[in-house]
Amino acid sequence: MFRSRTLLRKLAPLGDRVLVKRAPKEVQTASGIYLPTDSTKDPNEGEIVAVGPGERDVTGTLHAPNLKEGDKVLLPDYGGIKIKVADEDDMYLFRESDILGKFD
Repeated sequence: MFRSRTLLRKLAPLGDRVLVKRAPKEVQTASGIYLPTDSTKDPNEGEIVAVGPGERDVTGTLHAPNLKEGDKVLLPDYGGIKIKVADEDDMYLFRESDILGKFD
């Protein structure tokens, strides 16, 4: 049986998966009005925290991912697996093909 400990752990995604930290929710408008956190939706932007080695095709060739750590990406509204790593904020695990785009 596994016991949860407060040790710092690092998660390395497998295959073509990427670990993404979503941008924080907007709680204040440009004019200074504060919004309740319940009414704001999750932003569609995030930052890549970790990247897997890539995906293998049927012949065994490894295809390296196009994304790297630190890239700012556009995320879909739904999808991804919510993960809690140590005391960090919630992070999401996506397949590279699920990422909609990359910001320059």
